[in-house]
Amino acid sequence: MNITVVRPGDLGESERSRWRELQTADMSLDNPFLSVEFALAMDRLRDYVRTAVVEDAGEIVGFFPYERHHFGIGKPLGGFLTTCHGLIGVRGVKVEAKALLRACGLNVFAFDHMVAGQPTFAPYESDVRPAAVMDFTAGYEAWLAQVKENSAKNLKTWRYKERKLAREHGELRLSWASTDQGELRQLLAWKSDQYRRTGRVDRFAQPWIVELTEQMHAERSPGFAGVLTMLYAGDVPVAGHFGLRTATTLVGWFPAYDSEFGKYSPGIVHHLRMAEAAAGAGLHTVDMGKGGKDYKHWLKSGTLHVSEGRISRPSAAAAAHWIGRVPINKARTIVTDSPSLYRAADRVLKGFGRMRSTRGQESDLKEPTGAL
Repeated sequence: MNITVVRPGDLGESERSRWRELQTADMSLDNPFLSVEFALAMDRLRDYVRTAVVEDAGEIVGFFPYERHHFGIGKPLGGFLTTCHGLIGVRGVKVEAKALLRACGLNVFAFDHMVAGQPTFAPYESDVRPAAVMDFTAGYEAWLAQVKENSAKNLKTWRYKERKLAREHGELRLSWASTDQGELRQLLAWKSDQYRRTGRVDRFAQPWIVELTEQMHAERSPGFAGVLTMLYAGDVPVAGHFGLRTATTLVGWFPAYDSEFGKYSPGIVHHLRMAEAAAGAGLHTVDMGKGGKDYKHWLKSGTLHVSEGRISRPSAAAAAHWIGRVPINKARTIVTDSPSLYRAADRVLKGFGRMRSTRGQESDLKEPTGAL
């Protein structure tokens, strides 16, 4: 095999077409984070994005998009922003992993959302985790019946809150695949507020992530697009979601809601409406990702699997990476894989968020009158 490394933007049209051909030929690769369009967008915004082009007997058999950071530290494309990564290649193709790292100029490559079982990476998988999906291949009503079987009590409660929201604030409607930039800005503002309230780092404080989201929102092709949905009560937006889709799969990315409507569980109500709209639009799957959120277990009707692991070549950089990251990542996996531990950690983070908010208010009170 011959491996060459280029920036995604340097791929020719024939190579981009080959990428799409390989992706659509293997259902395990049916994820927009594996699409060439996502790699191209990342390349426009980040100068550390690369892709390895793998050829065998003069034919391209795979593409491996990744990030190359200082000291030869490799990361999946999009890193913490994405929920799937891997080798986009001929089904069953196996590249010698350490030879791949060497060709890519990497000392180490760690992954946590790899398409499980890929021959190149399977020997280095340390864990395989389920990712919850809404499966509409048997139709929306079949999916809804599964939700009722998962938790009839919760579904009854959500429907009650849905009716109550409509009764008290106006008829509900869902805007599907909206092109409205104002709606996108509203959603991102809600999400930033959620990050702060729950003690998380606000991803949208980084301008490049906002720009990436805006670029993805502008994508409009049959095989790849950004999908913005917004739930309204009357004329007021109350909850929304922005994700990416292929021709058949929508991946959950940024859900958020107006906290003023929190008592109505608008996020769940939105997901129920979004599921119906997605099935009606011909999508087969909504991928909610791995993790310990209770609602994923209630809404799922199937699972995919992603793996965690690490490949390294002997080096001081690889040793330092192991010391600094591996124990922390293992602890994080244990917490996110357990709903009870996830809820406990979530409570702690929300406590930090409230403390930070209170301190900010106290600081504001100490500022001179008229201070910005």
